[in-house]
Amino acid sequence: MRRSAHMSRRTAALATTAALLTGLLAGCADDSGGSGRGGSGESADGKKTVTIGVFGVFGYKQAGLYDEYQKLNPGVVIKETSIERADQYYPQLLTHLGTGSGLQDIQAIEVGNIAETVTRHADKFVDLGREKGVDEKNWLDWKWAQATAEDGRTIGLGTDIGPMAICYRKDLFEKAGLPTEREKVGALWAGDWEKYVETGEKYMEKAPSGTVYTDTAIGLFNASVSGRVERYYDRDGELIHKDSPAVKDSWDLAMRAVEGKMTARLKQFDKPWDQAYANGRFATVACPAWMLGYIKEKAGPKAADKWDIAPAPKPANWGGSFLSVPEAAKNKEEAVKLAAWLTAPEQQAKLFRKQASFPSSPTTYEMPEVADARHEYFGDAPIGEIFSRAAEDMPTLVLGEKDLAIQTAFTDVGVLQVEQQGKSPEAGWAAALKNIDNLLDQ
Repeated sequence: MRRSAHMSRRTAALATTAALLTGLLAGCADDSGGSGRGGSGESADGKKTVTIGVFGVFGYKQAGLYDEYQKLNPGVVIKETSIERADQYYPQLLTHLGTGSGLQDIQAIEVGNIAETVTRHADKFVDLGREKGVDEKNWLDWKWAQATAEDGRTIGLGTDIGPMAICYRKDLFEKAGLPTEREKVGALWAGDWEKYVETGEKYMEKAPSGTVYTDTAIGLFNASVSGRVERYYDRDGELIHKDSPAVKDSWDLAMRAVEGKMTARLKQFDKPWDQAYANGRFATVACPAWMLGYIKEKAGPKAADKWDIAPAPKPANWGGSFLSVPEAAKNKEEAVKLAAWLTAPEQQAKLFRKQASFPSSPTTYEMPEVADARHEYFGDAPIGEIFSRAAEDMPTLVLGEKDLAIQTAFTDVGVLQVEQQGKSPEAGWAAALKNIDNLLDQ
């Protein structure tokens, strides 16, 4: 399951663009046949249509889960609307929550937006913790807690989490004179993201023509910062982004990669980034579990078995989402049933087997579908073992209301100004902080 993840919503500097997109995106949602048009949610043959709004690719359709549910429930039709980027999806969701119309029966919420949603909008969602078929014990404690408000309402059921690895091109590593076996590759950078950048410097010395070491400095920043418990907020809920060691260290690594010309200077989840996968433009990408399905789709059949997976330098958690049911949903009862079924341990295990979306349900970790999982596209890599180990030491991140927007300011404003516009690291940093200040003043 891939996430626009980490990329999330626009900051204040892009608020105007987001606002202009809202009408267009709302139209896309309505065209899906969903509940946004105020109908009964029933098709001509009397079947109930349950609409689900997501961002990126959650993998339910690709893994056959929608088809399976519809066979089990022949009176139900599922229609999904997907918006590529969460930074476009979330403003639309907030607009529809405000008006009480245009909402899908099920709405996905990205982990970086869950704190704000729980704090400010919990009353707009069904308390799923009280619904039949939902058992709190099926989720990691911290995952359940992320979607639970102070009054005890649990407004979202956890889908996946984002344990980190590094995906790399074996063929490009070989041409650059680097090892290709995953154990040896992992040893190149074990224990330190700085070693990952040092490996990039070695790669660039003998880089195959037309290639660079990694996709974006944004990906490096996100991967590094996602391995630290306190990033933008401390445990007391206070903002620390300006002086955060996690942010400063990750920024410095990203700038080092830019200055070393190691990156493809792309913006993640944009079309040129997708095309770069197909063209074999870069040799590595910071790779949470949900990224595997994305790489397979964008790199295509011709790159099968060229990619492999090695452990990340340090444990990190990048991404993860929730399924929620708005109180204004037209088919609320059926939506609750579907959300509970899609996030049940059995379905989470199936989704990992098919799409490599790592479960947020610890009861799945001993299931063969997870523990013994391998991924044929990535050289038959033992993804169950790799990501289970990564999840064992994965930090529980401190999240704040503007967590994802702050991160987006550092990446989509600060890093991009340096990486794509040629501005100095100091200018990029200042632009990111100014953007965040504007955001927090709203």
